[in-house]
Amino acid sequence: MKFRNPSRAAIALTCGMLVLAATTFSAQQLIKAANSDSVTAQMVCKLVVAKHISRSKINDDISARLLKRFLETLDPQKYYFTQDDVDTFSKQKLTLDDSLLEGNVDFAYEVFDLYLKRLDARMKLAAELIDADHDFTIDEEMLFNGKDLAWSKSDKEIRERWRMRIKYDLLTKKLEDADMAEARKQLHKRYYNIRRMMHQTEDFEKLEMYLSSLTHCFDPHSSYMSPQTLEDFRIIMAQQLEGIGAALRSEDGFTRVVSIVKGGAAEKDGRLKVDDKIVGVDKGDGELVDVIEMKLSRVVRLIRGAKGTKVRLQVKKPAGKLEIYELTRQNIELTSSRVKYKIIDAGKRIDGTNGRIAVINIPSFYRDFAGAQRGLPNFTSTARDVKQALTDIDTEGGADSYVIDLRSNGGGALSEAIEVSGLFIKDGPVVQIKEPNGSVRSHNDEDGGFIATDKPLVVLCSRMSASASEIFAGVIKDYRRGIIVGDQTTHGKGTVQNVMPVSQRLIPFRPPENRGALKLTINQFYRVNGDSTQNKGVESDVVLPSLVDHMDIGESSLDNALPFDQIKKADFQALGLVDAKVVAALQQSSSKRVKADKEFMEAQGAIDRYVARKDRKTVSLNEATLRKEREADKNLEKDDPEKLADPENEDIFPDGSYNDEILRITLDYGDLLKNQKTAGN
Repeated sequence: MKFRNPSRAAIALTCGMLVLAATTFSAQQLIKAANSDSVTAQMVCKLVVAKHISRSKINDDISARLLKRFLETLDPQKYYFTQDDVDTFSKQKLTLDDSLLEGNVDFAYEVFDLYLKRLDARMKLAAELIDADHDFTIDEEMLFNGKDLAWSKSDKEIRERWRMRIKYDLLTKKLEDADMAEARKQLHKRYYNIRRMMHQTEDFEKLEMYLSSLTHCFDPHSSYMSPQTLEDFRIIMAQQLEGIGAALRSEDGFTRVVSIVKGGAAEKDGRLKVDDKIVGVDKGDGELVDVIEMKLSRVVRLIRGAKGTKVRLQVKKPAGKLEIYELTRQNIELTSSRVKYKIIDAGKRIDGTNGRIAVINIPSFYRDFAGAQRGLPNFTSTARDVKQALTDIDTEGGADSYVIDLRSNGGGALSEAIEVSGLFIKDGPVVQIKEPNGSVRSHNDEDGGFIATDKPLVVLCSRMSASASEIFAGVIKDYRRGIIVGDQTTHGKGTVQNVMPVSQRLIPFRPPENRGALKLTINQFYRVNGDSTQNKGVESDVVLPSLVDHMDIGESSLDNALPFDQIKKADFQALGLVDAKVVAALQQSSSKRVKADKEFMEAQGAIDRYVARKDRKTVSLNEATLRKEREADKNLEKDDPEKLADPENEDIFPDGSYNDEILRITLDYGDLLKNQKTAGN
């Protein structure tokens, strides 16, 4: 068996233990082996087989699916590879599993090398077609979904496919009333940048794509994270990083500063400004590295560094002047993506109403796991931030009712979802976890009967509310603690992932090699009523018109998604703050308002047009036809009335029909509870 790294030692890893073959290896050989992709691949395979919830083997079936998945990852629209290429790759269709188990990942690099060759050829073709004349009066249509296309069987087919793609690009610019000379210039730049970026793909990224393609054959949420990606994941979960505190973007080969983080090193220094271009970075040896046309992720890695260390930046100012800035890196709190709240005086926003409504936006269920393990007293935690928000709201005069906005919340730490849920119920189970052996564990609210508020509660969800968000929404619904409002249902992700380090201490007294981590699906979670959220999600009590609700973005639309199932109901006591009569009354009142609202009526028209054309597989390349469709779809280009909170926007709940209807539903719900209480008394 050939290996990309021929120095790979015969090392097998089982159950977290290092097992050596009969041959004795020197420390130098072991360290060399530890740096190879081969051992990483073997360790990933071992973990997947041993820990994935399915307990499936890596076999010929997985091998065939891996080939298909990897090619789809590289070329989803089938613009680069041909049928001959795929036929060549398919000769290894049933042996990729054996190669991976032996630590051979040559296939990943061989395929990527050919991909770059095909890319170069297609970019040359694209440049030719951009400058060619195109007839926009011809009635022809282009298939736009790669899943509906076969691989091209000839150069003629691939040329025709690219002709239509470039024609569509130019037609889109034409419909935007762009000057065609400028449009061609922009397209040349676009395809040049695509080629440049792909040629800068590093080996760790190629391995990550390949091993993640393997894990995606088991379920859509398992993935391999390289050490670099793992660091980004840690930053997102901890909501902090060590660096200069500037948000960067790659534009036309330059790294442009798009915002300065409040409280960061750059803001305190004061010299680095928005729209400055970073053209050089001192990597630490006193020499400036030219970063023009360098991939953004590489530039960011050069700039990041340990707290207290210095970094020199060569900066090109908007006027063209070059400056050298030396900044001291520091710990940066990413407050823009943390819990925020807003107290709304309903009477000032909606005529004829009164009451104070506190909206709490939870963008994700983040947690600084490392800080928690070290016992830091104030490690970053969603539950702590929500609790603080509730305290601050009380300090500012309190609220009559609360809205928890989870519309853009894709999940996060299970422990945080449990703790946040516990703030709104007194005690009892929060979520049930089923182990691969069929046993069920119940995770309870463990805050000693504490409840942060007993005021009326509305939970706002969308199709993008997933995983930990669905745990929280499920608790509120099952305990009848409050009502769920938004899309028909949440995303439908009912699986639990564990982040497992792919590392091994090969030499005593040496730190283990960092090979990244495996984010692996190990369990399924269930609501206390016994339902899984998998595929089904948590259904809203009151549904509002939303374009997102009709898009294929739920769990059920993902490849290899696990099925819905149920287990036994947990032992819990519902609170009785919601019943069928309350829900029916809220639905009826909301429906009347929505049908009479102009913005909702326009949104519904856009939704109807989208649904009517949703399953259409082609797009017209006739200018008159496409222009007519674009005019009819103007509302689709506007923001969906389901206004998602922008983490960068200080106003987390802006004016608009959708958000105002949420406030009206909240007021109605509060009134119904008051009437119930009065009737009971």
